[in-house]
Amino acid sequence: MRFNWRTELPLLLVVFAMFVVAAVTWPNAPDRFPIHWGMQGVDAYGSKFQGVFLMPLTAVGVYFLTLLLPRIDPGRANYAQFAGVYMAVRLLVLLFLAATYAMMLVVASGHDLNVSTIAILMTGALLVVLGNFMGKIRPNWFFGIRTPWTLSSKLSWDRTHRLGGSVIVAGGVCVMASVAAPPRLTVAICVAAAMGMAVVLLTYSYFVWRADPDKQPPAGTLPAGPI
Repeated sequence: MRFNWRTELPLLLVVFAMFVVAAVTWPNAPDRFPIHWGMQGVDAYGSKFQGVFLMPLTAVGVYFLTLLLPRIDPGRANYAQFAGVYMAVRLLVLLFLAATYAMMLVVASGHDLNVSTIAILMTGALLVVLGNFMGKIRPNWFFGIRTPWTLSSKLSWDRTHRLGGSVIVAGGVCVMASVAAPPRLTVAICVAAAMGMAVVLLTYSYFVWRADPDKQPPAGTLPAGPI
């Protein structure tokens, strides 16, 4: 994948906007900054630098990491087949970080927000959107549902990602719906949804792989030949 300013510009603008907000916020930011929330509210504080700059710096790291991965992936030739999906997911992740950052700043400025509920709704919505992209992802080593079996069977990869789309959308809906439950039950539902998605997709990818006559063992796992 070649660098393309037209497609990269929206991502760069999100990162740039976060740093502009950080620069504007810094002079009046509190020295004790809320950086983590539990179901009952803020449960951890950090320094002014952590609160103002940690999330923008994280966004920079995510941007460059996702830009680099296709260039070092042994399956990099396949990225061209889902370049639009990969770009959309990168943008969604950066927007998710930006929205989380905005919530942190709002709370730090003295306004009351139910951050945990909003974060759960955002996470569920992100899963729903990601689920709709799953079936379009082609085999690679870094992005998608990567199990030992999807990575050694194209049939397992394709079928697992088609099923994974529906499973991840359903998981996202469950996560969003969990905010209507009491706090402890909300956590249990989110954990159960995550575990359920993992178990279903791991199990399914294995059985498809086992039935695939064209599956390939990972490099270096075949017995050595006679010397």
